[in-house]
Amino acid sequence: MNLELRHLRALVAVAELQTFTDAAIALGTSQASVSRSVAALERALGVRVFQRTTRSVTPTATGKRIIEHARRVLDEARLLEDAARDASGEFRVGYAWSAVGSRTLAVQRRWEDANPVVPLVWVQSGSPAAGLANGTVDVAVVRKQLNDPRFAEMLIGTERRYAAVAATDPLARRRFLRMADFAGRALAVDSRTGTTSVDLWSPEAQPASFRPVQGVDDWLTLISTGQAMGMSSEATAAQYPRPGVAYKVVRDAPPIFVFLACWKDDPSVLIADFARLARQAYGGG
Repeated sequence: MNLELRHLRALVAVAELQTFTDAAIALGTSQASVSRSVAALERALGVRVFQRTTRSVTPTATGKRIIEHARRVLDEARLLEDAARDASGEFRVGYAWSAVGSRTLAVQRRWEDANPVVPLVWVQSGSPAAGLANGTVDVAVVRKQLNDPRFAEMLIGTERRYAAVAATDPLARRRFLRMADFAGRALAVDSRTGTTSVDLWSPEAQPASFRPVQGVDDWLTLISTGQAMGMSSEATAAQYPRPGVAYKVVRDAPPIFVFLACWKDDPSVLIADFARLARQAYGGG
C-alpha cells in the first residue's frame, strides 16, 4: 500500500470543498493531479471513497470513515511540521487576499521589536483557511468565519467595505458610493475567500449578476476591463492599488469583521502575542 500525504490532502480537500476544481485551487495544483491522487488512494485501499456525478461529489459510507481517519493523520503530520518549523524559528501568518492591509507594516515592526529572534513571515494562500488546515502557517487572518470545529477564531478588528470600479466608469468620479449603486451591475465575487455575497443587498436592489473569480488577480482584471464591479475590504484597497481601478468607500455597507484563526490544540505564546499586536493595530486593547 503506497499511500502518501498528498493523497490524503487531496481526499480531505475534495471532501471539504465538494468539487475537484475547488480542491485543486486550495491545494495549488491541477484538477487532474487531485483526481489522480484520489484515484490512487482508492486503488491502494480497494474501496471507492466518493460517489461522482456531473453535478456533485459525495463521500460513500466507507469514504466518510476514511476521511475522518485521513484528517487525524494529517493533523499528526501537521504537528510534525510545526515542530520542525518551531526549530527553524519562524512564525507564519496566512492570508487569502490582503493580510491586514495598511496595518501590515505596523504589525511587522511591532513584532520585530517584541520578538527580535523569531521572524514573522506572511504567506498568501487561496484556500478558505488561508493555509491553516494543511499546516503551512501558524495562524490565519480571515474575513469569513471558518465554522470548523478544529479551529479557534478571535476577533481582531473591523474594516470598511470599498467598491472597486474601472477608472473609466462614471462612478469612479464620485467621492463615495452606496449599496444602491451596485443595482443592475455585474459584480465580481470570490465565493471561497471573498467577503461579498448576495445577502448584503435587499432583493429589489441586488446586482444584476455575479461573476465568479478565483483570487484577487482575476477580480482586478474583470474590474479594470470594465466587465464588473467589485466590493472588498479596505485592506484590499490598500494592498492592491492597480492602474485602471478606482476604490471608493461604500458608506452604507456593513463592516467586515477580521478574525485570527488558529488550531484549538495550539496554546502558543507567540499566537497570543501576535493576536495582541493585531488588535492594537486595529485600535483595540
